[in-house]
Amino acid sequence: MQHNIPTISIFIEPKHLEVLESDVWNEEPLPAKLVADHIPYEVGITYRGDHIRNFLKKSYRIDFGTFNGKFAGREIHLNAEYCDPSFIRNKLSFDFFQTIGSHSPDCKHVFIELNGEPMGIYLQLESVDEWFLQKRKLPYGPIFYATEYLANFSLLTPEHNPKTSLLSGYVRKLGEDEDDLDLEVLIYKINTISRKDFGEEITKYLDVKKYLLWLCGVVCTQNYDGFIHNYALYRNGEDGLFQMIPWDYDATWGRDWDGEIMEYNYVPIEGYNTLTARLLDVKEYRDQYRLLLEEILETSFTTAALEPKITNLYRQIRPYITLDPYKKMSIDLFDNERESILRFISDRNSYLQEHLKDLK
Repeated sequence: MQHNIPTISIFIEPKHLEVLESDVWNEEPLPAKLVADHIPYEVGITYRGDHIRNFLKKSYRIDFGTFNGKFAGREIHLNAEYCDPSFIRNKLSFDFFQTIGSHSPDCKHVFIELNGEPMGIYLQLESVDEWFLQKRKLPYGPIFYATEYLANFSLLTPEHNPKTSLLSGYVRKLGEDEDDLDLEVLIYKINTISRKDFGEEITKYLDVKKYLLWLCGVVCTQNYDGFIHNYALYRNGEDGLFQMIPWDYDATWGRDWDGEIMEYNYVPIEGYNTLTARLLDVKEYRDQYRLLLEEILETSFTTAALEPKITNLYRQIRPYITLDPYKKMSIDLFDNERESILRFISDRNSYLQEHLKDLK
């Protein structure tokens, strides 16, 4: 068969594989060998994710450790995309964010073999880390992962209870202990700057233009969870301003995190979370957001712009569906999902166009 997507082979000794499978929440990398493009690498491997660790088809985090030449110190993620019948929602989302001018991880589809056995189609994702910054020539600065729904930029939990810490919901991926204070200051300022002064004062802590671009992306793709987690927060080391970077966008384009249909009008045009609400309360920023979104709805977020990309991804990965032991019986669902995504884009675009007036 003509291979259009690369194959990655992973080899784990039986004793280490037993440890991996016996405790899906183990975070300590286990030794393994990874072969890509005929080049072997000694790596560490663990499962990744939250609720997805309980799925039959696991997702993996690969740590290249201190060796392996140019890959030393790097990590990649191999996402099973188990609840997405199309396998393309994550990649389509990250490519879309890049199209509209917002930073997002690079990714590509691969076929995984584990100890010689096919594991199926995966999405290989770069980690949002020091190498992510270097690749984009971004200044070094701390990075925080929003790993829990508590990362809502509020002093209160979504249940309206006081948070035990301003850092609730975040894990520092890059930086030092003292960098935590900058994130605490950001969240404190978001919640305490007066309404009169907010528009001017917030620019000392946040790159507002980049946040509004991110907001356009999450509102178009309709990642309901993307407002309170499923993002990385990066503080630029030169200007000191925070930026948003999307993460885990398989629950998008008309599906939720369980793979169920999510209606096109589920997330309002204003989005939600405390920071978004406060920014859109400032007329200048609300107008900026409306103009940015209006342009995106006319150019990037249309069936005309996205259909060729969707069709190309489908052609690329369809031959591998029947080789995926976890998804080979779902070929009909896979085939029908292309039209489902295109219908969502059309309906979501019309919905957002109709509600642009709500931003005036």
